[in-house]
Amino acid sequence: MNILKKTLIATILCFCTLSVYSQTDSIDVFIQNQMQKRKIPGVELAIVRKGKIVKTGYYGLANIQDSIAVSSKSVFNINSITKAFVGVAMMQLVEDGKLKLNSPISEYLKDIPESWKSVKVQQLLSHTSGIPDLVDEEEAVMIADNFDLALKKVTAMPNDFIAGEEFRYNQTNYYLLGLIINKLSGMSFQEFITKGQLQKVGMEKTIQSGFGATKELVPNAANSYQFSKGKLNNMFFSFPAPLQTAAGMSSTADELAKWVIALQNMELLKEKSSLAQLWKPDVLNNGKTGGFSRLLNGYAAGWPTIGRAEHPAYAPVGGGRSAVFVYPEDDLSIIVLTNLSGGSPDVFIDELAGLFIPDMKEANGFGMSSSAKSLKVILDKNGYKTTIEAAKKLKSKNKDFVLTENEVNNWGYKMISQKRLKDALELFKLNVSLYPTSSNAYDSLGETYAELEENELAIKSYEKAFKLNPQNKNAEEMIKKLKSKS
Repeated sequence: MNILKKTLIATILCFCTLSVYSQTDSIDVFIQNQMQKRKIPGVELAIVRKGKIVKTGYYGLANIQDSIAVSSKSVFNINSITKAFVGVAMMQLVEDGKLKLNSPISEYLKDIPESWKSVKVQQLLSHTSGIPDLVDEEEAVMIADNFDLALKKVTAMPNDFIAGEEFRYNQTNYYLLGLIINKLSGMSFQEFITKGQLQKVGMEKTIQSGFGATKELVPNAANSYQFSKGKLNNMFFSFPAPLQTAAGMSSTADELAKWVIALQNMELLKEKSSLAQLWKPDVLNNGKTGGFSRLLNGYAAGWPTIGRAEHPAYAPVGGGRSAVFVYPEDDLSIIVLTNLSGGSPDVFIDELAGLFIPDMKEANGFGMSSSAKSLKVILDKNGYKTTIEAAKKLKSKNKDFVLTENEVNNWGYKMISQKRLKDALELFKLNVSLYPTSSNAYDSLGETYAELEENELAIKSYEKAFKLNPQNKNAEEMIKKLKSKS
């Protein structure tokens, strides 16, 4: 283990300052474990329960180079969480009678390409416009050397798709929303958001930070980091002023918690219907919703949404480093800000919520289909050796019992991540019995046999995977590798 890694882990464990709770509790242990697992230098946490902040926590280092601990003063880039503030600003304009979300943007913007004019305001907010992007999302840079050139280039491009046909994340959408706010409010969108939200809530650190991101001098700013080729590096981020609706803000977990409380207490909007409209995911032309992932499966007015039968949530995320999860049915909100791009707190906040809502715990099967959850209950009681037999019995008793290949595969890999290789093996055996023509199912089975050093069985599984799909390069390579050992 290198010196930097040792230092990083040590500081994560040592620097933990708390308010509300006077000693380290299960929440702190959970956060510290996630920081170690994901190599996150610094984290700021706030939890809102029944309209009150019940927990704040400050962990690790805001600045590794100078060993500056995260504290209540630390300010983090929130990146695309800025878009959630834009969504609230747009709803304020709707309430003032100045804007209709279903109107074409040509009602508010005149000097735009013909192909953009019929796009609706809501489609800008939900990234379903089809308008081409000013930013190369893969490289996280504009498509030209400066904003004016990028804008000139993007206005000459054809639309990517017909508006409403699909979800595609796009910063041009929020540039145009900024223009609409400027025009209808009579002030810059920065000023409109500051006066209409930040000042009303009393978000002083957020106000002091402005909209400039890291090229501006921000008091008590946490440094940003990313891993590149296994090495931790500084990360510098800044959007030009016209694009700061997309990702311009910095804030603290505590102030974001106060903002969420104010929003739900109707201090920022006048009507409950406006809050419902803010959080309603846009529907594509095919009647479905589109989003970032299986978890973040919808997108509303600047707010990614988690649509599911149990514990739905509204979940702005930013830069792969920060997230705000609002669980309206549970009267719970969790804000986690980190200074690591790729820290991805959105993937573990549900599990953190499980510390307040037991049936949200992964161990209790949260997130699984009803069929998988019923099987899990039996396997946890009787052991995973009975997996195939238990699944058959459940199917014989319930014709609606269905396990998808992807769900069983993901379940198996979750077992592997928990060092439960033998349990994972039984799940992968089940998957090949359910999906005997799936190359991927046999590939996963072969991988687990190899991990258990049962090479002959691994080779047989990989050979089956390759026979089912001759394009499966991993199976082909693993067969050669395993045979060379025997």
